[in-house]
Amino acid sequence: MDYKVLITTSGIGSRLGEFTQYTNKTLLRIGEKPVISYIIESYPLETKFVITLGYFGNFVKDFLLLAYPERHFEFVWVDKFQGEGSSLLYSMYCAKDALQLPFIFHASDTIVIEKIPIPTINWNAGFKGGSSSQYTSFDSIDGNVKIFYEKGNINPDFLHIGIVGIYDYKLFWNEAFKTLMDNNYKNSSNDVDVLKTLILTKDFSIIEFKTWLDIGNIEKLEETKKYFNKLDFNVLDKTTESIFHINGHIIKFFYDINIAKNRVLRTKYLTNAVPEIVASSNNFYKYKFIEGKLFSNIANRNNFLSLLIWAKKNLWTPNQNFSAEKLKELAFDFYFTKTLKRLEQFYKTRNIGDKETIINGERIPSLQSLIDKLDKNYICDTLPSSFHGDFILDNVIYKSKDNFTLIDWRQDFAGELEVGDQYYDFAKLAHNLVVNHYLIEQNHFEVKIKKDEIILNILRYQTLVDCENLLYSFLTENSFDIKKVRILRAIIWLNMAPLHHHPFDLFLYYFGKYNLYYELNN
Repeated sequence: MDYKVLITTSGIGSRLGEFTQYTNKTLLRIGEKPVISYIIESYPLETKFVITLGYFGNFVKDFLLLAYPERHFEFVWVDKFQGEGSSLLYSMYCAKDALQLPFIFHASDTIVIEKIPIPTINWNAGFKGGSSSQYTSFDSIDGNVKIFYEKGNINPDFLHIGIVGIYDYKLFWNEAFKTLMDNNYKNSSNDVDVLKTLILTKDFSIIEFKTWLDIGNIEKLEETKKYFNKLDFNVLDKTTESIFHINGHIIKFFYDINIAKNRVLRTKYLTNAVPEIVASSNNFYKYKFIEGKLFSNIANRNNFLSLLIWAKKNLWTPNQNFSAEKLKELAFDFYFTKTLKRLEQFYKTRNIGDKETIINGERIPSLQSLIDKLDKNYICDTLPSSFHGDFILDNVIYKSKDNFTLIDWRQDFAGELEVGDQYYDFAKLAHNLVVNHYLIEQNHFEVKIKKDEIILNILRYQTLVDCENLLYSFLTENSFDIKKVRILRAIIWLNMAPLHHHPFDLFLYYFGKYNLYYELNN
């Protein structure tokens, strides 16, 4: 039977708050994949999809074409996807011309695990259990939908989960047009407004789903994330970027189109260290999944030094053609100009001031006074070299003792693509040996604030303490300055603070300040 699947991705996802500030809600990561991947992959490979586009529609379109080149998509742009005249039903109606045949409507915030039947008859998906306070619901008789209820009905037979099989498509579209006209295109119009009329003359069989996962609001999104959580895919979420593992490939997303573009361009300078980009488009790039072990899971005294020796040979290559004086200027901009801008943002968004504080029993002056004390020439005086830019254990794939691949490289060093400061790589690694991503996700850190007194603690693995000592031995043997690395590490923590969630943001800020004070006074 010939049919299509309609997915409406045009809405703004307002109930998800800051999660959808920089992307479409269907691209929010759940486990290893974005929401829309779970929907797409629940249908056979030959399925034809009609996708409505609106809010960050280019992101959705580019992702689907990049992630699923073997699948068939038709894209329909919705002119009114927010504000007056916009509604779910209006977005659906915009796709009418592409759906002149039986179709399945699949809401973009609904994930199911069981097989979805084709629309050889009219049917409506339902779920037993759960609260009806936030969902439309319905009762049944003889296996068919009897009546729909608004949110909050007591003890309905089923919750309406937003998957509907439409066999009588002409009747559906005729009634959809009437409903939009009768309701004067009100914002709340949806599929159920049409179904309420259709069930008066047509049977709609009930398809019960035993598992239903919803991402329509923040609470349900977090529940769904826990359901799909994989311990071997630990990533600290950021609102402006994401990473997905789909069909043997890794796909990276960046809200900033220049970051994605420069990441792709930088691969030609990192050919021996990073994967080959197999495809890219605007805000995304794609490469084959690297077989191996994530080094953050296996790093120890026996293999850590092998990574450093490998990186010295394959990554940190000196560049004698680039001006050392120019790099010094770039380093100043990267370490100090950027830091001050980030701190200004932090103070404004967190509503805290820069003042004297007591941290772990030490009376520490304002952060600005500590930064003023730094010898900028000393920090910025370095030799041009190739660099990774986010050289942490989580971005290293271990394939064998002398064979590594690096992922998630930085897009530039203060705008420069080819060279940077290898001290930054050392400092990022030193940071990660203290601040472990998995332990942070498990909330194994502490920041207690009482007036001007702050207590900081963080859990560390002994193996990473051992690796930190090995790093310092390597730096000494290769004539690098450990103190500079530790100062840069403190600056990194300060830079990270505005980018992360509460209370980890406060921990990073005060931890950076505490360690900067220690390095200046030790």
